[in-house]
Amino acid sequence: MNDIILETRGLTKRYGGVHALEDANFILRKGEHVAVVGDNGAGKSTFVRQVTGVEQRTSGQIFFDGQEVSHSGPLEAREAGIETVFQTLALADDLDVPSNLYLGRELFKFRLGPFSWLDRKTMRERTLEALKTTAVKIPNVDNPIRNMSGGQRQCVAIARAAAFASKLIIMDEPTAALGVQETAQVENIIRGLKERGVPMILISHNLRQVFDLVDRIVVFRRGRIVASLNRDETDGNDIVSYITGVKGGEVSYA
Repeated sequence: MNDIILETRGLTKRYGGVHALEDANFILRKGEHVAVVGDNGAGKSTFVRQVTGVEQRTSGQIFFDGQEVSHSGPLEAREAGIETVFQTLALADDLDVPSNLYLGRELFKFRLGPFSWLDRKTMRERTLEALKTTAVKIPNVDNPIRNMSGGQRQCVAIARAAAFASKLIIMDEPTAALGVQETAQVENIIRGLKERGVPMILISHNLRQVFDLVDRIVVFRRGRIVASLNRDETDGNDIVSYITGVKGGEVSYA
């Protein structure tokens, strides 16, 4: 039985003469947590934008859950089962937590032509369940997002992704702007996803975090994947050597 949930073959993205991503061959297996690391401009976020349909690739193939896909945008990727937490969070500041969790997938009591009635009660109840499942603590879910701390906002974005991630979750630097306590909370959510068997791609500059949370580490350098290493078979110095170009070579998947 094929246990691969995501695979890219020769994935390439060029902006004019700039090769932002070149011939990226990547595999993620079901239940696996993989970190994507590299210096600024190494191609990490470009890679995610191709997979999630934010941008269209120049060439190459993407296979998701056994099928070749070409997502026209993030909404189509989300409908296929890919949830992404971008650095921008994509939250609506003036809306409360339930409205943000169900933004774009609202539940209705009834819909009749131009007339519709939101099922706010059910959305609120399911939001509380989602927060409980992901161990996110929000004192008042009826508060607008703009009144919340950076850590609470990040946790809401992650809880939204975790609640609806049926097949894959991608997190782009989820703790970059957070304090120690808030970072610990996000990392606990990630561990919970692992226990639930939800596969994840984690983009992070934090090597301590990477070694604490993932099974495998994929290193990008100058738009190319230069290493794919099992966490238990490498160390921080080794990873830094690949990031800086001291090491490099062919990448193969067993």
